[in-house]
Amino acid sequence: MARAVTRRRKTINTALAWGIGLLIFFPILWTILTSFKTEGDAIAYPPKFLFFDWTLENYAIVQERSDYMRYLWNSVIIAGGSTLLGILVAIPAAWSMAFVPSKRTKDILMWMLSTKMLPAVGVLYPIYLMFIQLGLLDTRIGLVIVLMLINLPIIVWMLYTYFKEIPGEILEAARMDGATLKSEILYVLTPMAIPGIASTILLNIILAWNEAFWTLNLTAAKAGPLTAFIASYSSPEGLFYAKLSAASTMAIAPILIMGWFSQKQLVRGLTFGAVK
Repeated sequence: MARAVTRRRKTINTALAWGIGLLIFFPILWTILTSFKTEGDAIAYPPKFLFFDWTLENYAIVQERSDYMRYLWNSVIIAGGSTLLGILVAIPAAWSMAFVPSKRTKDILMWMLSTKMLPAVGVLYPIYLMFIQLGLLDTRIGLVIVLMLINLPIIVWMLYTYFKEIPGEILEAARMDGATLKSEILYVLTPMAIPGIASTILLNIILAWNEAFWTLNLTAAKAGPLTAFIASYSSPEGLFYAKLSAASTMAIAPILIMGWFSQKQLVRGLTFGAVK
């Protein structure tokens, strides 16, 4: 009887998980399918799911109209640069909070997290003026700095959580053996927290890759990433849904492929320290 109940629960949980997964994936699937439709089929009602005239015309037009590789390269530099810079700043910060805490450590962590609740539009104007004065408007380095700062609270929080799972006695033993602070972080702490650091890097790349608000407001032509590439397919005449879907598919394809091949590492990192 108990086995039957357990088996039934597993079946229900599996079906529920598949249902939620398909529900989340459906918008992506619909975007990909729409990219292979003509503009007429894209706005047809009732919608055509599989039975339509498949075409690659939208991808050809997108390639002819826009320099996709330039947008892609900008996204790689901006997402990768902001992630690298964020990790370099967050590892020492998380180390100090995890192993040399003060009375205000938790308050500082909560304050950092609270900055993510601030509406981005509330600080757009001053940041925009600062970028003009500093010559950072429509530059890759400007977006690297902004995306690093807006994602830094999440990076610090994640690394702090992973570092707290590492016994402090190991670091004390390293200090007794003569390890300097630099050696302690680089050769003792970092290797032990590789799963957590890897998952943090992957998550930050995804967040930076998908960021649209700052990239659309702080770039024009030179430093625009793939989010600007997608936005270029809206016009005063209206939206061209098939071409917009083709552009969106080309924009999300690299990050989807990266997420697919790194999903085991991501899950491993996100569950790092969960089982003792």
